[in-house]
Amino acid sequence: MSHDAAAAPAHVPDKPGVPERECPECGAMTPADPRFVVWCAGCGWNADPLPPEPPQGRLQGRRRRTAARYGEQLYAELARSGPGAPRLDASGVAAHVLAWAVHLSTVAVAVAGVLLITTGGAFALQVLLGAVLLLVVVSLRPRLGRLPKDAVTLRRDTAPGLYALLDRIAAESGTRPVDVVVLDASVNAGVTEYGLRRRRLLVLGLPLWHMLGPQQRVALLGHEFGHYANGDQRRGLVVGTALTTLGTWHHVLRPSGQRGRPVVQIIADLIMVPPWLFVLGLLHLLDHFTLRATQRAEYRADLIGARIGSGAAAAECTDELLLAESVDRELRRQAVLARTRTRASDREDAAAGLWGRLADHARDIPARERERLRRVAELRGHSTDSTHPPTHLRRALLLDTARDLPAAVTLDAAGAAAIDAEIAPAARQAARWTLRDLHL
Repeated sequence: MSHDAAAAPAHVPDKPGVPERECPECGAMTPADPRFVVWCAGCGWNADPLPPEPPQGRLQGRRRRTAARYGEQLYAELARSGPGAPRLDASGVAAHVLAWAVHLSTVAVAVAGVLLITTGGAFALQVLLGAVLLLVVVSLRPRLGRLPKDAVTLRRDTAPGLYALLDRIAAESGTRPVDVVVLDASVNAGVTEYGLRRRRLLVLGLPLWHMLGPQQRVALLGHEFGHYANGDQRRGLVVGTALTTLGTWHHVLRPSGQRGRPVVQIIADLIMVPPWLFVLGLLHLLDHFTLRATQRAEYRADLIGARIGSGAAAAECTDELLLAESVDRELRRQAVLARTRTRASDREDAAAGLWGRLADHARDIPARERERLRRVAELRGHSTDSTHPPTHLRRALLLDTARDLPAAVTLDAAGAAAIDAEIAPAARQAARWTLRDLHL
């Protein structure tokens, strides 16, 4: 199949002549395409043959139930009254207070370490303890992020058309533009910040970029910029770095639990249990305070994406994201094929056409399989990611409230093709590295 990166995705129907089998639940005849899961659209039999694992422990189960309740409440609220302006509620205030307490505790440990060293004098043990505290501060300090060392980056001078589009979308979103773009092999996209200067970084997954049509790309980017225009607490400097810090503390303090440990390690693990449980409690508490706001921010980002790229394009984009697992499997298959090729020219050809083949794979997924994936998303709800509202509710909100919204920023086929030409050299480099380094 030929691939046109600027063309809108076409949802292909089921192939003619596909064999059928009888549904064991309702007796209806259902297509049995060997490429996909066999399921019954009438009664739903086998729509999700491998459901996710149940929650591990009561805390995770409670978190899923809370997330499900928030997701449904927010959907009803936003469908009824619209997104409204970002606001800081009681949970948001509590989250900031707790986040500042986490950061101040790191400062307190640093001050204690300095005081122990400066007042220790001839007391070597006191100086040693102060040095240990400073080492603890260094290892547990808030992480501000950094630009990945081996990332495939695009700068403004090499991709002026892409950056012009990003600047237009950022301005329409009401936030500042990105400073650098990184290309990777994920079926995803995201805007984040790094460093003391909080430079803004767009991570653009090439499989997803090539799967989407022009306006779907605009809606996707509008969604990502929308997170910084709608008060998403977890992306803020104070709360975001506090969550990272607590996660680091939790990892460092967690007892090993290995069998056959020496007595000294067992004693050390027992000593670590109380502070580890305390940090775990703080982590759950901060997560609880920000969970509702994070889901609201995701809904709002969807609506911002719909306003910028059009309501129809935003809804279609959520459908394409359901194909991530299938596209990722195809990427791994392509990596295996590329590594078995002996000639360098063959490997170069594999890299040159990688993203187009992945996009073609997505477009070859028929409407019936797409419908199954939508049902799976509804069945699973929050079982795979509690920080996002369920995909079916996000899609429903877009169709209910933003279906007819026109695009504030438009991108035609010619503009999309020009951008693809700009990023093509970097995309080939990313393909070569992906096929070479992808963990299979």
